[in-house]
Amino acid sequence: MVNRQQAGKKRRWLRWLNIVLVVYLLGGVTLYFLQDYMLFHPEKAARSQAYHFSEPNKEVNIPVSKESNINIIQFRTSDSIPRGVVLYFHGNRKNISWYAKYAPNFTSQGYEVWMIDYPGFGKSTGLLTEKKMYDDALQLYILARSVYPPERIIIYGKSLGTGVAGWLAAKRSCGKVILETPYYSMTSLVQHYVPIYPVSALLKYKLPLHTYLSIVNAPVTIFHGTNDKVIPYSNAQRLRENLRPKDRFVTIEGGGHNNLNDYPEFHAVLDSVLQGEKAMDTIK
Repeated sequence: MVNRQQAGKKRRWLRWLNIVLVVYLLGGVTLYFLQDYMLFHPEKAARSQAYHFSEPNKEVNIPVSKESNINIIQFRTSDSIPRGVVLYFHGNRKNISWYAKYAPNFTSQGYEVWMIDYPGFGKSTGLLTEKKMYDDALQLYILARSVYPPERIIIYGKSLGTGVAGWLAAKRSCGKVILETPYYSMTSLVQHYVPIYPVSALLKYKLPLHTYLSIVNAPVTIFHGTNDKVIPYSNAQRLRENLRPKDRFVTIEGGGHNNLNDYPEFHAVLDSVLQGEKAMDTIK
């Protein structure tokens, strides 16, 4: 009788173990095959659609192939001679029209700001891959170099775009690098949310920003809020080990993921960087 009860318990444990294993495997399969839908939330726009921005701008399309087009919006400054250009790599949502509200941060300081959409975002087309994001970033840089010398080019990344910006800054010379709400790497960020899976083996998008920063020669300024619920402050803090004495990690107390633009501290340091001045010592 005792042996029969023990055998019954063993079967029940095995049954539950099999259920847990199946659920775990299904979760891993979902993560692998649906990661693009989890990581990216683009908003497409028809090629014929007209953007209506308050800032003076010019739309540029670079046809890479029959299937691939790079859409760029060049926001102009009112200064007769621009101080330089900011190459802006945005986050994982919507398209340029969502991020255009940040253009005045730069145009008011005498800089043009050129925003690029990733494949599948806005009017940009083609297959979205990590390599394609890098290739398109390089095309944007080549376009900028036809107008500006490296020291007048600022590479700016926001959220997802920080990895792309870091890669470009590691490959090409520029005057400054500015990163808003960055991650240590995409692998480490996703691992934070799903620690039970071997993310490094499942994830197609690595974006190892920490590796890129270790070989960037230009001065780097990082902004991150302590209340960021998307990319934890602790994840971004790990980048400190890849920074040099001339670089800066600016903490915005209470700042979230999408509201740093609302903080005077953010603008104080950003303006000082754009103006080529030393940031205020009171901001840590």
